[in-house]
Amino acid sequence: MLQEISDHKSKGAFEKVAVNQPAASVVVRPVEQAVALESTIQKITGKIQDRIGGNLGFSDDSWKHKSVEEKAVDIYGVLRNKKFVVLLDDLWERVNWNQVGIPKPSQENGSKLIFTTRSLEVCGEMGARKKIKVECLESEKAWELFQDEVGYETLNSHPDIPNLAKQVAERCGGLPLALITIGRAMACKKTLGEWKYAIEMLKRCALSKMENEVFPLLKFSYDNLPNATMKSCLLYCCLHPEDYCIPKKRSVEYWFCEGLLNKFDRISEAQMQGDNFISSLLSACLLENGGVINGEDCVKMHDVIRDMALWITREFEATENNFFVKQSVVASSNLYLIYLLSKLRALPKGISELVSLECLDLSWTGIEELPIELKSLTKLKLLDFSCMFNLRKIPQHLISCFAKLQIFRIWAYAKDYPNEDHVLNGGNEKLIEELKGLQRLNILRIPIKSMFCLERFMSFNLFRCWTQALQLCDFRESEVLNVLCLHISNCRSMKEIKMEKLHTLVSSSTNYTSYFHSEVQFFCYDKLRDITWLILAPNLRTLSVISCGKMEEILSEGKLGEVAGPFLKLETLSLQLLLKLKSIYWDALPFPCFKLIHILKCQELKKLPLNSNSAKGNQPCIEGSKDWWATVEWENKATRDVFLPSFKSLYE
Repeated sequence: MLQEISDHKSKGAFEKVAVNQPAASVVVRPVEQAVALESTIQKITGKIQDRIGGNLGFSDDSWKHKSVEEKAVDIYGVLRNKKFVVLLDDLWERVNWNQVGIPKPSQENGSKLIFTTRSLEVCGEMGARKKIKVECLESEKAWELFQDEVGYETLNSHPDIPNLAKQVAERCGGLPLALITIGRAMACKKTLGEWKYAIEMLKRCALSKMENEVFPLLKFSYDNLPNATMKSCLLYCCLHPEDYCIPKKRSVEYWFCEGLLNKFDRISEAQMQGDNFISSLLSACLLENGGVINGEDCVKMHDVIRDMALWITREFEATENNFFVKQSVVASSNLYLIYLLSKLRALPKGISELVSLECLDLSWTGIEELPIELKSLTKLKLLDFSCMFNLRKIPQHLISCFAKLQIFRIWAYAKDYPNEDHVLNGGNEKLIEELKGLQRLNILRIPIKSMFCLERFMSFNLFRCWTQALQLCDFRESEVLNVLCLHISNCRSMKEIKMEKLHTLVSSSTNYTSYFHSEVQFFCYDKLRDITWLILAPNLRTLSVISCGKMEEILSEGKLGEVAGPFLKLETLSLQLLLKLKSIYWDALPFPCFKLIHILKCQELKKLPLNSNSAKGNQPCIEGSKDWWATVEWENKATRDVFLPSFKSLYE
């Protein structure tokens, strides 16, 4: 045998002892195929593939000229057997990972996809399992970053420059992009004049570095809003002062009166469209949550975003001539809207000539008397007399002239209008008679002081259907009150509130809960211990309870009958200055719509009606003091872990 082997070796050729394995009959690649390729998406997918390919060793010219599909096959072939992390910065739309060639990360393969975006909608489209919001820097960190960019030499070139530099840093509002850009621009400014000039230009939104480097980047968020109407709604937010908490509902009303929400004829319907716009602006990080102020959900506009919005109105919307901004008056130049901020004592005589005016907000002004000449403003849709503490005269038959009026508010807390001749110190019967003729009225907020006035008010079907808030102010005729739709304050003698099917003001065939609107606020109750009757308000979205000294429970187990789960539509719960409050509800509740829980000076409240499933699919914000938060008792560790990221500290 050895001889035979030797003979074979001498006769054979063994330069190659094996051949390549035959090519696979199919190419392994992602299964999902793109339906169509838009040119912009294709450019982005090329870009991503080239960066990934370079890291994987696909860098020659021949690979760069391959098609998107061919590159996807190559990338997938390498990554499918590897553990990898992909980082993508500043996404503005969904990236199709299969189209790029990236295997789907999973617990099994241990791979990760991490991306940054300025849009929460992109997080949803990308199926993000965990979202981390990058907040603006706190003042100390912002100052440290600004100092690093300006440099030690410049900051110490004059004793007064550090104080001026702090003012400049504050104008950047903790936004790293602005801090870095402005800090670098000021690195060579070593005179007081240069720093003072920078501060003045920042106030006027006219600093060249902001206009050339910061605003254009932020404007990309504005440009990516889905339509021109939403862009206009954002720009309207810059009409409010800096750091102003903007009530959501009030903003939507202004937009409606300006004709921006033109899909609907009535404010009650337009509110849905406006709420959707606000949610989109929050998702795009162009607005931020402002908490609950006086029982109203608010949003805020970051100072730098506001400056950018003003820059846009000046640079890009100048031809429209839409905006006019002064400290005492905020208006659109076409004068559909006037929103007065200062403590005016009287209206200018010429206001009656503004016959196109649709929105007149006189709230918080010191005006004492309304001129009868206002009756010429027949196009008014909104009229707000809230917190006009000096108002002592509304001419008879004036309000009835506004046939197109959809929103009317006139209210103030009794303790705040000291004048005996204040217009709200009467019974308001004549005003109610005038209002009943306004057939387009959708939102009404008015104080009631007597049972006679209440019965007269509720006898009009229009009011029962559209009243947003009915304020019982110094209402002392009864200790027990049956209600339909209320905003109640300073009723110190009232001990109990009931809501019954057979009410003297509502026929037995009426579905009374349908009349109960979405907001309830209690203020200054000295004797009320609970508000269990709210269990019969299934549409409740906002509940505020403030300064009720005897309030021990929100819903009392002993008084509750057999009803479905309460608060299923509740979005905002604000509890303030309730020194004896110990319980909201005795058991955990599902809160599918919850957005905000605001707790201020309720130190006896140790338990919240929450468990690990309470806000499933939703992450509400819980505002309160750190001291109170440290005393909260949780059902279990799982519940604590779920809601720990929800907490936002308030300064008491």
